[in-house]
Amino acid sequence: MSLHYHCPLCKLELTLNDKTYRCDNNHSFDIAKEGYVNLLPVQNKKSKQPGDNLEMVQARRAFLSAGHYLFLQQALAELVASLEPSSVIDLGCGEGFYTQAIAAQSSADVYGVDISKPAVKYAAKRYENAHFSVASISQAPFADAQADVLVSVFAPLFAQELARLAKPQASLIVASPGPWHLKELKAFIYADVKPHTEIEPPAGFSKESINLLEQQVLLSVGEIKHLIMMTPFAWKFRPEHWQQIEQQGPQKVTLSFYVSQFIRD
Repeated sequence: MSLHYHCPLCKLELTLNDKTYRCDNNHSFDIAKEGYVNLLPVQNKKSKQPGDNLEMVQARRAFLSAGHYLFLQQALAELVASLEPSSVIDLGCGEGFYTQAIAAQSSADVYGVDISKPAVKYAAKRYENAHFSVASISQAPFADAQADVLVSVFAPLFAQELARLAKPQASLIVASPGPWHLKELKAFIYADVKPHTEIEPPAGFSKESINLLEQQVLLSVGEIKHLIMMTPFAWKFRPEHWQQIEQQGPQKVTLSFYVSQFIRD
């Protein structure tokens, strides 16, 4: 089942006509040449370039294309496919690494939403098996109760919005850091590295299942740098930390993920 975008300005349904989405109030949004639609009005932006910038997008693409997160990508795609949904929204889809894999394994209509224009541009250009839009996941551009499955991979969870988007009994699949995810890299900046804990069900959802996926991989200096660039603690890395990584050379790094399934109450 195709979902209907709704207008980010007035919430009326958008209708597609000749590469332009338009609502009854005549607000219009053109499909970009790459195939995505920008549904983030300028007044809803908190900054000029919200979300991940081009450098972060490129670092993540370089790291993900090396295949180290394929085991997570596969697990998510298989879990979503097993639920036999007709509509899936990937909230915070980035460059579509997980979105396109989910779409490839499922007959569902799959939608990817991210606030980062460079990320969505990349996704739409490369993956034609999903629909991509630039929008805030705290105000996703869809009508209420349309999604059979919501997916969130390392993205903030806005409980009220998740509950609004989900059909009754819909599944929310969340990938979050496992206990010792990247502990070796965190040791550069934290004297005491603390384990991550499981996430709690967002309001309006109940826990169905949780799986822990873990692998240790040997990464080159370049891969380590790309991996750090795609994490929030990149901001804490100082010149001396980067220097230490250079000196240390390739090293083993723990990749650890919780994959949680929640059901809409």
